Amino acid sequence: MLDYFGSLFAGLGAVLPFTAAGQDPFIFMMIGIAIGFAVGILPGLGGATTLALMLPFIYKMDPTTAFAFLLGSHAVTATTGDITSVLFGVPGEGITAATIVDGHAMAKRGEAGRALGAALMSSLIGAIFGAFALALAIPIVQPLVLSIGAPEFLMLSLLGITFLASLSGGNLAKGLTAGGFGLVLAMVGLDAITSVSRYTLEPILGSQNVLFLWDGLSLVAVTVGLFAIPEIIELGTQGSSIARDAPSALGGVMQGVRDTFRHWKLVLRCSAIGTYIGLIPGLGGGPAQWVAYAHAVQSGSSDQTSFGQGAVEGVLGPGAANNSKEGGSLVPTIAFGVPGSVGMAILLGAFIIQGIVPGPDLLNPHKHLNLTFSFVWIIVLSNIVTVAISFLFLKQLARITFVKGTYLIPFLLLLIFLGGFAVKNSFGDMIVVLLFGAVGWLMIRNDWQRPPLLLGLVLGGIADNNLFLTSKIYGMSWVTRPGVIVIGLMIAGALLYPLWQARRQRRPLEAAAEGPAGEGHEDAGPPEGGEASKSERTLFAGLFVALFVYVVYEALYGFGAVEKQAALFPLAVGLPSLALAILALIHEFRLPGPAAVAETAAIAAERALLRRRTVGIVCWTVGFFLTIWLLGFITASAVATLAYLKLGAGEKWGISIALTAVAWGFFFGLFDYGLHLPFPPGELFVWLGVA
Repeated sequence: MLDYFGSLFAGLGAVLPFTAAGQDPFIFMMIGIAIGFAVGILPGLGGATTLALMLPFIYKMDPTTAFAFLLGSHAVTATTGDITSVLFGVPGEGITAATIVDGHAMAKRGEAGRALGAALMSSLIGAIFGAFALALAIPIVQPLVLSIGAPEFLMLSLLGITFLASLSGGNLAKGLTAGGFGLVLAMVGLDAITSVSRYTLEPILGSQNVLFLWDGLSLVAVTVGLFAIPEIIELGTQGSSIARDAPSALGGVMQGVRDTFRHWKLVLRCSAIGTYIGLIPGLGGGPAQWVAYAHAVQSGSSDQTSFGQGAVEGVLGPGAANNSKEGGSLVPTIAFGVPGSVGMAILLGAFIIQGIVPGPDLLNPHKHLNLTFSFVWIIVLSNIVTVAISFLFLKQLARITFVKGTYLIPFLLLLIFLGGFAVKNSFGDMIVVLLFGAVGWLMIRNDWQRPPLLLGLVLGGIADNNLFLTSKIYGMSWVTRPGVIVIGLMIAGALLYPLWQARRQRRPLEAAAEGPAGEGHEDAGPPEGGEASKSERTLFAGLFVALFVYVVYEALYGFGAVEKQAALFPLAVGLPSLALAILALIHEFRLPGPAAVAETAAIAAERALLRRRTVGIVCWTVGFFLTIWLLGFITASAVATLAYLKLGAGEKWGISIALTAVAWGFFFGLFDYGLHLPFPPGELFVWLGVA
């Protein structure tokens, strides 16, 4: 034990600038932090991309300096990704999407500073928790990692989705149907086991055009479309700034910090959730955030109806879990060479470059244990530095939410399409952004929750692979495993709790609705479903029924007829999801329609204006994509921005030219000249033969 404590303090000395050995590692850690800070804010790049870009620079570094540089750049991307999630509803990377749900809602309410303060402070606590969990796990790591088998993986995947049933607005069927849709999206592409293509739409798109879908749907493209495009449409329709309310007296950054310590139990519990999920190889940050968010919903002190509307607990939970999972994901990477996430898989390349073999040597006090403990201190120090720097600029960042919306829309659209494009350098992913932007907007209109869909996409591949392994290895005996039984009971509780809660809340309402003579009132009140009419809600629910009919049909008579093993997971998802979609359709059909309201000329004119604005911003969104496709990113950043500001927003020439110059300079200076990103030439230049 004394050897472990000695290595713990030796690891600290190896990264502090006050020691001779720690000066170079600290300097390169600061350089890595600066790079990670910038990349984390840019949509679509994220921590894994940062690590991949930085690997070539470590060949001549010693191991401590190399990992200080890499982990410094990687550890901060999740924290800085929360900034764009809160301010603009655009995730810095796919794993920070859960912060959008309540963080961006707080920004709209004029509390961006409070949301950012809560996100950053909870992230710092989560990072420290995860780092010291790594330190404590080193002596006992083997039983922790080996306690999870394929059946437990499968059940954990289902547990994450059923937890999010509490986000279904009181309709469990709609929430689970959305989760089933996400699982179906995860099946698109080549089956990992049989290499059979599933749901790639060959008859519609043609055999040449479906090659893009063989690799599956990009999580970042789906996330950006699902959450960011609807925010752009709303921003353009309302014609205001992101924050529509004046900043409240409690809307400051320090209030968010106080919220973190006021809900310290929730922050620690979500940090533990993130650490344990990070510990399980293959799950990563997306499930950690969403499970922590679901836990915050079910255990938070706020009224559950406030979640999704700007509850600070909905920011604290994901923020803590997103950073604590980094410490957890390092455990299997160091101990067994089994990466806990995509970023850790890239980090294995750094071990190879440095000539270090993950495993017993990294846990041996007489070999590389000092280096292992230096990872703990690098994570802690890099997050402390990042949060400290962020707090210096948070008030200025929060003011962005009060900038006129028309000034922000062109920059946000360019960043949104960049986020979709950057993962695979594909225009196809930009089309995915548009398609799921439409899906996200329709889900909002028809009162369907988006988080279960996204979590289904995140967990689908994990559930699919582990269902195959479970069925092959254990047959039906897997259902009697103790871990499966425990998780199954938790799933049952997650399903029954929202039903029980809805019934408990409905009783006093039904009693209040009874008249003195015991008769109910005729007025049913406003219908559910946001802005959509009853017919639109019913049609939208019917589309889900049709979708799952297609899923089941393909599994039985399409690819499933060629390879039955490839149909196992589609049928396991499609049949129950079809039943749930039918229940959701019945629910929407039985809801009362909106009461007839006399529409004055002023109301009619306002609605017509909103419809024109909605159509206009949708057309401009598609127009930005077409301009990027025709002219390429660099030229389009100037042409599309100037066209929108002058023709779409009617701004003056001076401000239009100035903002256009900023947009072009940003894309050319940073991405083309600085980072040398391989932007393809526009199709127009290809056609003209000048590319």
